[in-house]
Amino acid sequence: MRTLALATLSGAALLASGSLTPAAHGGAAFRPDVFTPVRKAHPAPVPHLTPAAYARPGRDHGPASPAPTASPTPDETGQRAVGAAELLAKVSSCKRISNGSYRTDEGASPSVPVCGMNGAVFWKADLDIDCDGQVTKACNVDTDPYFQGATAFHTSGDRPLNAEELPYVVVPSRSSLWDSTDAGIKGGSVVAVVHAGKVVYAVVGDTGPAGIIGEASYAAAEALGIDPDPRTGGAGSGVTYILFKDSVVSPIESRGAAVTAGEALAGEFLRNN
Repeated sequence: MRTLALATLSGAALLASGSLTPAAHGGAAFRPDVFTPVRKAHPAPVPHLTPAAYARPGRDHGPASPAPTASPTPDETGQRAVGAAELLAKVSSCKRISNGSYRTDEGASPSVPVCGMNGAVFWKADLDIDCDGQVTKACNVDTDPYFQGATAFHTSGDRPLNAEELPYVVVPSRSSLWDSTDAGIKGGSVVAVVHAGKVVYAVVGDTGPAGIIGEASYAAAEALGIDPDPRTGGAGSGVTYILFKDSVVSPIESRGAAVTAGEALAGEFLRNN
């Protein structure tokens, strides 16, 4: 399920010149002219992120924060946890905003459009495991043959993200198919990831191939009950990603802030659609 990386050009030089967008986990990005994989490259670090007014930082629940389940109950702050079924009911139909569809893997046929709604964009795809970022026990060159020690977006301390501890989602690099920044999606934006009756709140933390969609961190997969092994894990289908426009978690590495903001944004999403 992972995309084979092929090194063809100096990513750093191309990024500096503005001619290459950040590429993806698994080491590949698709060039519009030939649609063949090229080596992953990351943009300059983004150490400081400004929170949206309603995506307020909250108490840090820590890495072990439980994900909301399909049975909505009030959390400790009194905010009602939105259930998986409620979110899925809102995204049962798609108003496509992408210029075509994405592939879930390199050899797959294009089948996944990006859809637009009030305050959010979403897609339904698979989940490949992104283990890039800080070296940890679960994410390193021995556990992941495609491991890279960088992520497109950095922590408030200017370090790559920790895929083992932080639930994050990978967005496709900018292309003629779709540009996530045009939809108000950026590093640190809040994402509700839904699978098998569970909702996990994550952040946008890395960028992926320009033609492939459906990838999240080790921690996101684990929280959803999906095998997080970067070699053999992931889910072949049934994962819904709802990205909330113009939202930013600060600091990006705060799992608790993502949960607090996510619950508020999910409630707003239900009211506005």
